[in-house]
Amino acid sequence: MTPKKEKLLLYTLATIQFTAIMDFMIVMPLGPQLMRLFDINPSQFGVIVSSYTFAAGFTGIVGAFFIDRFDRKTALLFNYIGFSIGTICCALAPSYEWLAAARIVTGLFGGVMGALVMSIVGDVVPEFRRASAMGIVMASFSVASIFGVPFGLYLANLAGWHMPFFFLGFMGLLVSILIYKVVPNVNSHLTKERPSPVQVIKNVFGSTMQVRGLMFMFVLVLGQFSVIPYISPYLVANVGFPESNLTYMYLLGGCATIFTSPMIGRLADKYGKPKVFTIMALLSIIPLITATHMPHLPVWAVLICSTLFFIFISGRMVPSMALITSTVTPQHRGSFMSINSSAMQLGSGVASFLSGLVIVKAATGEILNYNVVGYGAVFFTLVAIFIARKIKPVPQEVRVNADGGNVIEKEKEEEMQVMAEM
Repeated sequence: MTPKKEKLLLYTLATIQFTAIMDFMIVMPLGPQLMRLFDINPSQFGVIVSSYTFAAGFTGIVGAFFIDRFDRKTALLFNYIGFSIGTICCALAPSYEWLAAARIVTGLFGGVMGALVMSIVGDVVPEFRRASAMGIVMASFSVASIFGVPFGLYLANLAGWHMPFFFLGFMGLLVSILIYKVVPNVNSHLTKERPSPVQVIKNVFGSTMQVRGLMFMFVLVLGQFSVIPYISPYLVANVGFPESNLTYMYLLGGCATIFTSPMIGRLADKYGKPKVFTIMALLSIIPLITATHMPHLPVWAVLICSTLFFIFISGRMVPSMALITSTVTPQHRGSFMSINSSAMQLGSGVASFLSGLVIVKAATGEILNYNVVGYGAVFFTLVAIFIARKIKPVPQEVRVNADGGNVIEKEKEEEMQVMAEM
């Protein structure tokens, strides 16, 4: 694949991730509005957040048995169309119960989408510059923050909370056409053998590195999604941050990370993914504690703290995703990434649900016990650092292109070329 086509592919995958991330992120700043309109408590709001993640986690496990049997492009297109329709169903939901149900439908299709995107990156981009490619794809988080969430909140303020979901759903249907046109057929992983579900499980859980990778991502997600869903309600209720200014929080955080995410990816390729992850994870402890213990502060101070939160939380995800794609060979990468996606979704679902049980809404409207959630997030972050140091890349099996060329040998030649130019 030429550099131009590779970049076009990465930007297309980033667009897919943009809609998926915005779909998930927009629920959180809508928290104060949804809790007020549906007259629900923090625990019930936690159900709205976790219903998507639990459904996505379930699909990720089931999808692992079949995902490597299909061309990556075909599987991605099918699930993305279903995801878009599910998002439109969210927009049409008339009540809290129906919204939770629609989030489940969306999660059922969205569960393997991230796995497919990361598998395509892992299959197409060689390991020595994979973190940089991950940085481009994961910069979609930044774009979702800069444009997606502020625009979604604008639509919600203009025409109600339904509108952001209508926007995402119909945008997703248009992006499906882009997938069909731009994403190539990725089928070098296909073999005549059709592993049974039992064999798939054995392939994943029989590998020490893959098990460590799953544990790593589950714990890492616990260390951030216990905090993230309740930031907006906490800032509005406890810190006195104006609800209308939530847009600026996501705008500034996204603007910062759109530059830092690719940069962190390049640093991870140069200095090592475990080392860069460890640094970013340790730095992320500062905003985790700050966000969950914040007193009444002026708007500018809150925006500085929230921007640092965005930078370091997203920054630790870039090297971590590049790290775990190297724990599995291409033939089994789809199954592993699907189960990994499930582990992440289940981790975020468990985190938001448990946080909803710990957090209490006082009669005055303030959020209580958020500081306890922060301490838990720090603990899980430290555990993730410990596990990351135990993860090592596995030897990649020789793969053959459609033209009969040895992919691994070509990657080595390309690496030597790049190194010579540096």
